[in-house]
Amino acid sequence: MAVRRTEVIDRGAGIPLVLVPGMQGRWEYMRPAVDALSQYFRVMTFSLAGEPASGRSYDGTRGFDDLADQVETVMDTRGVGEAILCGVSFGGLVALRFAATRPTRAKALVLVSTPTPGWHLRPRHDLYARLPWLFGPVFLAESPWRMRDELRAAFPDSAARRRFTRQQIRTFLEAPLSVSRMATRARLIAQLDAAAQCRIIASPTLVITGEPGLDHVISSDAGSAYARLIGNARAAVLAGTGHLGLVTKPNAFAATIKAFADSALGGPATRTAHDAA
Repeated sequence: MAVRRTEVIDRGAGIPLVLVPGMQGRWEYMRPAVDALSQYFRVMTFSLAGEPASGRSYDGTRGFDDLADQVETVMDTRGVGEAILCGVSFGGLVALRFAATRPTRAKALVLVSTPTPGWHLRPRHDLYARLPWLFGPVFLAESPWRMRDELRAAFPDSAARRRFTRQQIRTFLEAPLSVSRMATRARLIAQLDAAAQCRIIASPTLVITGEPGLDHVISSDAGSAYARLIGNARAAVLAGTGHLGLVTKPNAFAATIKAFADSALGGPATRTAHDAA
């Protein structure tokens, strides 16, 4: 039987914002973004169902609906009726499904570096996903090479790049990744008709992407694709970033969401660190 409990990180004050993790499944990889966003919002985040740290098993027969249920559990247990849903990469599809099926609870929707509707694994990565224990270490070993251009753009100073890399290594040791669970999530993406979800989204929506050519995961037209499919969506590009902008430039990331919330929700809708003093 599934464990119906989710370990929740709850920080800051103001309008609730639920931050949904990406493919890694662990909230710790978003820590810089959590810290930056909590200056303006009440940020709630968690590890995805199936991760030991989540306290909740994953029902693979229900796919994205099971993960959307997890988001709802987070809100219910924290006494939150509606919130801004902010999904990162794979987590953007979870947030999209939640907003499509629970429109009264999604105050706004933020999709961050989210796979474009119709996205599918490249043949090589599909093989990795089918045989994760064999090819998972290869995939992880390739990651620094795939991200090199993005990290150089975000951190022109080599010392800053080294500091960021050390920070990521510490996170990996603190929150180890499961290549098999990541593979399961990767293969789940193709099962969601993202375009159909977009057509019924009623929430104000912001789509955040990095610069074209720097994102090694999604195509450069993701922002415009979602803006076409979601009637009231806006698009924003984080300069000097690719797929990792929320952690390489967390303050700019948080400021972008704050500006959107203040505009879309009708005035100064968020709390600042100065307000809390």
